[in-house]
Amino acid sequence: MSTRSTNRSGIVMRRRVTPAGDIIVTLLTPQGKIKAIARGGVRGPQASRLNLFHHVGVQLYQTPQGDLATVKQSILEGALPHLCEPERHPYAHLLSELADALFQEGEFSEQAFDLYAGALRGVSHHADPEWVTLVMSYKLLSLAGFAPRTRHCARCGAADPAHPDPLGGQLLCGGCSNQPPHPAERLEFLREVPRRSVRALMDAPLPPGQRPGVWRALERFVTVQIGQVQSWQALVGSPAVGSSGIGNTVGEPALA
Repeated sequence: MSTRSTNRSGIVMRRRVTPAGDIIVTLLTPQGKIKAIARGGVRGPQASRLNLFHHVGVQLYQTPQGDLATVKQSILEGALPHLCEPERHPYAHLLSELADALFQEGEFSEQAFDLYAGALRGVSHHADPEWVTLVMSYKLLSLAGFAPRTRHCARCGAADPAHPDPLGGQLLCGGCSNQPPHPAERLEFLREVPRRSVRALMDAPLPPGQRPGVWRALERFVTVQIGQVQSWQALVGSPAVGSSGIGNTVGEPALA
């Protein structure tokens, strides 16, 4: 007879405290995404272990009724304290919410876990967490099968589009867009980000002035293809975005 207890190691990507003092967590593990509850967790030692972005080992018990798995024990395996800093936390939160939306419970994806863990480490340690977030957001999308269409116009299919798609976050040809074309550096990034390695992309960052257009394209694409991600609002006006921001610039629409 199979046991109802399992051991898993994963990263806390979502955390919610109930009025009863329970902690409901979503973990991304190499075996897939798991949702579980630590009953009475806010009054015990698990409160500090099951914090957002912590890498934890947990013992889970699945009830016969098939409810949420219960966290019976947890141990802290790793933490990234710099993610609490105001210039880094919004980026980590955005990556976590995006990964949560992209990867479903029960899906086995060691590659997704490694990519997400690497993204959090980059935001924690890299001098340019904004660029880490842009690169890794597109990489998470590509892994989940949501790479934007950039080689052909998203509306008519014409080759080599170069103009923003204000509704879908992809690329349009001159005949389908009333927007000015993307600058050459930004266009190259949007076209090549699914194909180039993370290392190559990190070695050639866009200057801050070129990034607002990428943020807008990313937000529009995610909203249309995946759904609403609340973390965008946390970035608007946040010290995390620095001088580049994700607000409006001339000739480009603001975030919806």
